[in-house]
Amino acid sequence: MLKSEQLDAQRKGKRILVVDDEPRMIGFIRMNLELESHQVFEARNGLEALDVIRTQLPDLVLLDVMMPELDGFETLRMLREFSDIPVIMLTAKGEESDKVTGLELGADDYITKPFGTRELTSRIKAIFRRLEKPTTDQAVLRIDERLSIDFNRREVIVAGEHVKLRPTEYRLLYHLVRNAGWTVPHDQILQKVWGYEYRDEAHYVRLYVNYLREKIETDPSNPQYIITERGVGYRFVDFRK
Repeated sequence: MLKSEQLDAQRKGKRILVVDDEPRMIGFIRMNLELESHQVFEARNGLEALDVIRTQLPDLVLLDVMMPELDGFETLRMLREFSDIPVIMLTAKGEESDKVTGLELGADDYITKPFGTRELTSRIKAIFRRLEKPTTDQAVLRIDERLSIDFNRREVIVAGEHVKLRPTEYRLLYHLVRNAGWTVPHDQILQKVWGYEYRDEAHYVRLYVNYLREKIETDPSNPQYIITERGVGYRFVDFRK
């Protein structure tokens, strides 16, 4: 590879922290991530991970659930008190409840052990795709007197107050608003927001719709913006009539 090509590859790489108490697992992940030109940091427990995050400012965290001293769930809970950095949970458990717990605590995704190289790299790429800002030709969308959205600046204003949304919440809101007045099926939302490889992860949509409702609706239990079409998907109110 030419020197210029090597520099281009390095620029594409991300800073990724791997948190796991199994040296073999860290070695496996490090090898595959470095082949993708990522810079890899290591931590063997949750407390060490929090220190590395504060000092090294990685772009992504791969966080094991089962660890001594401080497990992955508690580490994530503490992390979300000061950072919105993307987190992929690594878990040996396949139960739905464990996956939902991680997502509710603020994880962006999860991978169940054992996993292969292709799944690891595709999930990481999907995370960084979701971090890209959706754009629209309109500078500001005024939904009504209460709600306005500026997707280019990632700003949502509810009742005169700026509301902070995470990147995935922005992408979900963008695709719902872009199709305002139409019902968007669950599988289409998954493909557009998370990626084709997430087509069987319907609970992602339910959770993130709930997150959005908590932030933009007056009464999340009786939504006026994001309407549930049972058994089909979700519809954003048609504000352009």
